[in-house]
Amino acid sequence: MANVSQLETDVHIGTHVDAPCHFVSGGKTVEQLSLEVLIGSAVVAHLPEISAVTPEDLEALALPPNTQRLLLRTRNSQLWANEVSEFQTDFVALTADAAQWVVNQGIQLIGVDYLSVQRYYDSPLTHEILLGAGVVIVEGLNLTDVTPGLYDLVCLPLKLVGSDGAPARAVLLEKYH
Repeated sequence: MANVSQLETDVHIGTHVDAPCHFVSGGKTVEQLSLEVLIGSAVVAHLPEISAVTPEDLEALALPPNTQRLLLRTRNSQLWANEVSEFQTDFVALTADAAQWVVNQGIQLIGVDYLSVQRYYDSPLTHEILLGAGVVIVEGLNLTDVTPGLYDLVCLPLKLVGSDGAPARAVLLEKYH
């Protein structure tokens, strides 16, 4: 006798990837995203004392030149540590100006430690700026025990043809020198 599980879910749940078509008409769907963007060196940065990520916060990180993937650990990570399951509306997220900063720096992937890259009560401009520029968004990362630094990221969304997003398995591998 075999066990057979069934899964029915929204694609924007838990750790997941947003494809450009989530907010951009005619944008790429999740299976069209480049694996070269989803796999590679990533900087994990810690911004513990902020309520919204601004361009000034990002500039102060003094990221290595040519950073392609940036994962932001904020006070949201404490929600994971405390196993808070009720949705929070006051989570830390990027302002639209911070999204534009990400685009201007040539960053190809931005990851955040809550379920959205934009603040709950904001317009969709943050998503539109990032996705309109082809930046891949990874939301819902559990960065609770991750020390800031340089890692190898492997982020593999389910290959859901035609979808605006997909649940993903994202892992960080320590870089050894």
